[in-house]
Amino acid sequence: MKTFSFKSIVLYYLVFFIFFLSCKDNKIDFNTQVRPILNKNCISCHGGVKQSGGFGLVFRENAIGKTVNGNIGIIPGYPEKSEMISRITHKNSEMRMPLEREPLSEDEINTLTKWIEQGAEWEEHWAYLEPKKAEIPDVEMEWGYNEVDAFVLKRMKENDLSPNEEADSYDLVRRVYLDLIGLPPTTNQIEGFIKDTSENRYEKLVDSLLESPKFGEHWASMWLDLARYADSKGYEADRGRQIWRYRDWVIKALNDDMPFDQFTIEQLAGDLLPNPTKEQIIATAFHRNTLNNDEGGTDNEEYRISAVIDRVNTTWEIWQSTTMSCVQCHSHPYDPIKHEEYYTSFAFFNNTSDWDVPEEYPIYREFDSINQSELADVKKWISNISSETKANTWEKFIHIQEPKIRPEDFNQTVNTTHYNRAGQDYMIVGANAYIKLKDVPLDNIDRIYLNYSQGGKFKSNLFVKTDSINGAVIGELKLNKTKGFENVPIEIKAISKRADLYFQFKSNDKDYECSVDGFLVGEKLPSNKNKEYLEVYAKIDELLNTRPKYTTPIMVEKSKDFSRVTRVFDRGNWLVQTDTVSTSIPKLFNPNNKLFESRLDFAEWLVNEDNYLTGRVIANRFWAKIFGKGLVVTSEDFGTLGDKPTHPELLDWLAINFSKEWDWSVKKLLEMIVLSDTYKQSSVISEEVKSKDAYNQWLARSPRVRLSAEQIRDQALVVSGLLSDKMYGPSVMPHQPDGVWTVIYNNDQWKTSSGEDAYRRGLYTYLRRSSPYPSFISFDASERETCLSRRINTNTPLQALVTLNDPVYFEAAISLAQQVENIEGGKTEKINEAYEKVMGKKISKEKSEILSNLLDETEAYYLEHKDEAFELIKSENLELASLTVMVNTLMNMDEFLVKN
Repeated sequence: MKTFSFKSIVLYYLVFFIFFLSCKDNKIDFNTQVRPILNKNCISCHGGVKQSGGFGLVFRENAIGKTVNGNIGIIPGYPEKSEMISRITHKNSEMRMPLEREPLSEDEINTLTKWIEQGAEWEEHWAYLEPKKAEIPDVEMEWGYNEVDAFVLKRMKENDLSPNEEADSYDLVRRVYLDLIGLPPTTNQIEGFIKDTSENRYEKLVDSLLESPKFGEHWASMWLDLARYADSKGYEADRGRQIWRYRDWVIKALNDDMPFDQFTIEQLAGDLLPNPTKEQIIATAFHRNTLNNDEGGTDNEEYRISAVIDRVNTTWEIWQSTTMSCVQCHSHPYDPIKHEEYYTSFAFFNNTSDWDVPEEYPIYREFDSINQSELADVKKWISNISSETKANTWEKFIHIQEPKIRPEDFNQTVNTTHYNRAGQDYMIVGANAYIKLKDVPLDNIDRIYLNYSQGGKFKSNLFVKTDSINGAVIGELKLNKTKGFENVPIEIKAISKRADLYFQFKSNDKDYECSVDGFLVGEKLPSNKNKEYLEVYAKIDELLNTRPKYTTPIMVEKSKDFSRVTRVFDRGNWLVQTDTVSTSIPKLFNPNNKLFESRLDFAEWLVNEDNYLTGRVIANRFWAKIFGKGLVVTSEDFGTLGDKPTHPELLDWLAINFSKEWDWSVKKLLEMIVLSDTYKQSSVISEEVKSKDAYNQWLARSPRVRLSAEQIRDQALVVSGLLSDKMYGPSVMPHQPDGVWTVIYNNDQWKTSSGEDAYRRGLYTYLRRSSPYPSFISFDASERETCLSRRINTNTPLQALVTLNDPVYFEAAISLAQQVENIEGGKTEKINEAYEKVMGKKISKEKSEILSNLLDETEAYYLEHKDEAFELIKSENLELASLTVMVNTLMNMDEFLVKN
């Protein structure tokens, strides 16, 4: 028997250990090495949509399964037997993959071969993996304020870069004002910061800006792009929509630093919360920002479905940066999401009461002070004899007029016509017509409201019968002439807890017609023995027919008795519906098959700790707003074709802290970012650094980012002293050129606002989707027809034409020129004053000389062309005209339009 020496045993294990380490080091990583090859070369023919030859590479089970010719594409451990390797190395160009394209490189073939040899292990895309709380990099840091800087410095050093010096105090204070509240600081605010010698002066400034009411106004603009907020309904007629209460809710929520999980849930499912408040119900207008088609002859169901599809796509884009719209017609081409799974998400939003009709029901109706006082009395009475919960239920019923059974819910009708061409989607009933409602709960009902309209020449009666058209009469009503649609109560004397109801319209006039828009079914009042019982019902009846002061479209869930069924649309065609599905989320995000029953379940999952994406996506959105682009540049797409994060550990660290340590506090997230030395760097760049990192992905300097469309206008109003501090309320119409609005099918007009409303922040400007505010569109603002994750800045001559010629900017220039003219001193002092007010810092000698020459040339020109000076400022004051031109020039300089 052969024996081994101790030395040989040690050598054996040493060799084995080295081999093991070698294998470990050479382990092919699917996400970083294999997936990019597949996405670049293979996925277009072998993805989630097209699977040529029966071979797909989105799901592992397809990749290792049999192809059409009976071969197996990938056999783990055996590259030599795998059809995939055979085809990518084939000598015949007609057989070699990819077809009609350059063959894979030798390195790419070796990578795929080795990957299969090692077992062809699959790995989910990085965005779908649970984030690990990264350890703070241990780097030698003479530079750096907080953890953000440690992560950034590590990446700088890996790319042979060093941090830039801190920005000049004047630039830094302007930058942080623009980033946190969207407005530049005044000269007094700048000087206050400069003169503050305390060590924590910058921290104090950041705290004050985070607490400013202007904070919410600024950050609401980003959210309204995502929410596709507008003051009109879209499509051809594009009539007005009253939904500004939702915009105001967003501003208040951001100012209050509402935790982002609550911010999410209230917008997606505030109506489903227990005993929701008015504000929580208004928040659901988020998904009523969808387009609504008022054009005659359209199919209301088609456009209702279009709105639901938009809600699905918008929700997944905002919170998950997932291109779910790709899955409407087929499985996702690149990400493991199946076609059927689109419709399980669709089911969450398919059971809401809204319909594609001009009145946009359901709406939250707000009353004037007199009627609100009446409602308060009703609520107090109910609360006193029953409970606060019961009072709240009735208050909600009066404000929203839900639950309502609409014509789409009628189980059977006789002698009726469904009419959807005009103001409502209603039913026209004739003499002896009837409407059947199946299995209506009656145990807590003593009246049902008929919403109807009837002309004065007809006389008729309505009978409510149970179980059959010849059944027992449990309610009757004489139908009188109405002024449009009214809610009229039918007293019900129920004899069972549930019954089929037949509403029979009887008239001796063979030409009888009555329009029915549905039935309101609310709980009965707590007690009919109280002496004020009938008086309270009379007040309720009056309030249900009271014209509201304001309305806001909201989300309301249909009752289970009248819920819709969701089916898969074959190839996305809503006219060809196939299998029935229920509410759920894709298997990719739900490996444990958790049950989801409602929008509320879905909303809560989006901000649940089991969901890894939301924290990453939202932290990235706020980072992108500050730095001009995100750690993941494709803010709208975190999928396999989206960009990889430049700083993955930093992104995960921010995501975990945002969602857990900071309890979803947006202000804490922003504070962490703007306090970092990364943020405070100068934007000055050397040629050497530019050659190493032209796009600043390693953050070795502060980016130069052009201000948003709203900020450019707001800034001009601020420095001229014209900006109004007024917050909230209906949208306003500042000056815009004549003829921009070409309105068809309605009488809407752009009525220029007067007083301070003409000078409010751009956030409050009326936005008509088909004719957005011209200067905003020139500077790449959203038309708000669909969700917009990021604005892509362009540079066009139109932008210069706007800031040089738009009356808003000239009015601002005149206002500032008048202030400059009135200061003591000569031309130099006035130039210095104008520059400091506009730019927020002292002027250089070189720029002062340039502006002095401009002023001289302008004054000389206007001496010879006094008529042009008068045309400019409507005054014969030539000095004011010249100063106006100079100030307008300052407002067109790069350093005014760009955040340095």
